[in-house]
Amino acid sequence: MGEKVFSEKQGQYLAFVYAYTEINGVPPAEADLRRYFQTTAPTVHSMIKRLDTLGLVSRVPGKGRTLVIQVDPNDLPLLRRPRLD
Repeated sequence: MGEKVFSEKQGQYLAFVYAYTEINGVPPAEADLRRYFQTTAPTVHSMIKRLDTLGLVSRVPGKGRTLVIQVDPNDLPLLRRPRLD
């Protein structure tokens, strides 16, 4: 693992942003994260703000599809399907 440490849930968000960007050529919108993780808009927004504060992503507040991970992709966990509890 590199110098940045993140929780399991944060790692899943980072892995999703990375995979989505690689597949689609653009970063995900918060709505894409909400659909994938099956959660609320405030929950996704709070996570993105937290990842930004921790320096794990960069973004342009108020502008869509600007998320860029600031973690070596080799340090990301495998992306797993969210559990439906």
